Amino acid sequence: MNESLKYRNEFKYYISPHQYVLMTQKLKGILQLDQHASEVGEYHIRSLYFDDAANTALHEKLAGVRDRVKYRIRIYNKLDDVIHFEKKIKFRDYIAKVKEPITREMFDQIVKGNIEVLKQGNKPLLLEIYNQMKHKLLRPVVIVDYVREPYVHRYGNVRITFDKYLRTGLTQTNIFDPDLKTIAALDDDKIILEIKYDEYLPSVIQAALQLEGLHRISASKYVICRKYNKCNNWEDY
Repeated sequence: MNESLKYRNEFKYYISPHQYVLMTQKLKGILQLDQHASEVGEYHIRSLYFDDAANTALHEKLAGVRDRVKYRIRIYNKLDDVIHFEKKIKFRDYIAKVKEPITREMFDQIVKGNIEVLKQGNKPLLLEIYNQMKHKLLRPVVIVDYVREPYVHRYGNVRITFDKYLRTGLTQTNIFDPDLKTIAALDDDKIILEIKYDEYLPSVIQAALQLEGLHRISASKYVICRKYNKCNNWEDY
């Protein structure tokens, strides 16, 4: 465990549209919408996930390895004004995230295979990713696409999100492609509820969510979408 990182609790559940309606009706009286949500209370997330030649991230998740990492590039609302290269770290039931902004030009070079743009001495995360690409053949493998409805609460630094319409871009890697075709990766009657918080989850939120009636899952959008991705020819990258 890296003591310099801020670790948070993370729990995930599949819920039905009916449960979603009941929960959001209660939560709206307790929590606030995230400041980045649109007027309809949502925003769009599109991520490009990476894995190495051994598909380590995929196999470790499927095998239930306790401590693991994933790398991804993430954008919001299909725009290029905010692009982050992220490393998500899993330690037991805790998560931490490290991220570094990149430019659209850098992204275009990365997906073309020009990893030299990541060699920036004052940015340790980008250097780490560069080394992963050079020595472990870390490469983009799948696009994960969904709509998020986010609620926040300052006490406990709570974040409750409802992720809907999960889709994948199959073998494509250009998240800015205006002609990107995506397909559904999860049935519409399944919504992913994610609960993140620091030290504690206030009891009033627990009561609103009625967590005792839910079955916790280890849902990984990355793994769900990878099953549709049949392209693993690393030499073609």
